[in-house]
Amino acid sequence: MSCLYVYVMLSFSHRLHLVKAISWRITGSVDTMIWAWVLSGEWTFGIAIGGVEMLTKIVLYYVHDRIWHRTESSHQWDSHKTHLFKTITWRFLGTIDTIVLSWLVSGSWHMGLQLGGIEIITKMVLYYMHERIWFRIKWKTSAESANA
Repeated sequence: MSCLYVYVMLSFSHRLHLVKAISWRITGSVDTMIWAWVLSGEWTFGIAIGGVEMLTKIVLYYVHDRIWHRTESSHQWDSHKTHLFKTITWRFLGTIDTIVLSWLVSGSWHMGLQLGGIEIITKMVLYYMHERIWFRIKWKTSAESANA
């Protein structure tokens, strides 16, 4: 079964969440690669940790986003409040993943904690901006579908 076939067979909502997950993963992995390189002084460590987390975090992000999509509260709250809470819950999961992966790749808990600590700030800002962009895309897409 090809990836294209799977993509075509998914509902519009699932495809949108999949593209959203991939766009976030690229953004998040570039941030991780840069900070891992800065902290370690080794670009190979940045590439290694960014590559490994591409695999783990795309799955975690997709599941996290689908859970939020299914919760009643995500549709009732003010969008800024929802995106802020969603940012916090995702950052908690993402930071744990980064710390553990960094430790496994580098062999150092210290490196994992440093990278996780920096990413708490950088990733929350990036994630909130990503959520706001995708919120606008979803509403625009929904409005265009309703008018068709």
